[in-house]
Amino acid sequence: MGGDGTFRRRVRIATSKHSGEMIEARCAVEDDFHHFRVVLEARDGVITAVRTDARRSPNSLCEAAGHRLQELVGMALNPACAAVFNQRDQFQQCTHQLDLAGLGVAAMAIERPERTYEITVPDRKDGHTIATLYADGQPMLMWRVMGMTIEGPPPYAGQSLGAGFTKFTYSLGRDQAEAALVLRRALFVSQGRGIDIDALGIRGPVGGCWAWQPERIAQIRRLPENRRDFSASSEGALADDVEWLDFQS
Repeated sequence: MGGDGTFRRRVRIATSKHSGEMIEARCAVEDDFHHFRVVLEARDGVITAVRTDARRSPNSLCEAAGHRLQELVGMALNPACAAVFNQRDQFQQCTHQLDLAGLGVAAMAIERPERTYEITVPDRKDGHTIATLYADGQPMLMWRVMGMTIEGPPPYAGQSLGAGFTKFTYSLGRDQAEAALVLRRALFVSQGRGIDIDALGIRGPVGGCWAWQPERIAQIRRLPENRRDFSASSEGALADDVEWLDFQS
């Protein structure tokens, strides 16, 4: 895969208040390689419970990695989705499930009932692509990207997608910062479309997340059979989650 297609990722977050002032967030993400769910519950502004479901994952340790989100219990709600990165070591978590948790924490903090992000990243041509992000059906970000650098528009022009990006988002408004982090993650994941996963063996992003810490590499089993292709349309992404996310009533 990769070369003449498009990477698509859909992220949805829904929140609801229950009796006794408990608030719940349900969060889901799906793309070519991942399909995760995260549930958070909070009371009196503090996370009281976390549940995860790795419904489709690229390797055999993603499900176990999700259980580490229990470390977020006791965290105060925060309107900045990046706050979870300061709460626990992100390299000892599942990257994508931690991202979902951050979005859920932020949504509960500002009592936002729903949010859907749609991201498209055409396969790169000579390192170039144009990545777009829609929030609740409205265009929000469009970046021209070369390699790991955003070429434009301002204020993103010249910004590396690597180390330092999260700190850069502190200069943005809350909604822009959240959207930028969501788009940046999608850009990272989109690069997998051009990789022959079967040929990689145990090579991978060592140290990048809990599953890929050096002491666990020998345990990892890649799951290429879990890969899907949403090039034609993202319509099928999160199709199985619609009823689960519609729990507000």
